[in-house]
Amino acid sequence: MSMRRSLLLCSVLLFAGLGSPALAWDDENADWSATRSAIYELEKQIAFLEADPQTDDGYKAPIIARARAEIRRLQATLGLPQWRWTTPCCYSRPPIYIR
Repeated sequence: MSMRRSLLLCSVLLFAGLGSPALAWDDENADWSATRSAIYELEKQIAFLEADPQTDDGYKAPIIARARAEIRRLQATLGLPQWRWTTPCCYSRPPIYIR
């Protein structure tokens, strides 16, 4: 009887741990990291195309335009940054008036 109870308790704890916020944060962090990497690769592709003088502008202009549109789309999925500062911001001080 106690073996069944311990098995039931372990399975409940296992399923409760699967939905923990720590795992959700890791999934969110992985998505953010993948999006950041995709933006980096697109920016690198744009830089290589713009730096190559032998490639025709008519060929590389649509590629660059699509890559920039994709970067804007990916940046919109990231959301606003939420910074955690250890000290208060300098704007929290009262202004200094000079006569």
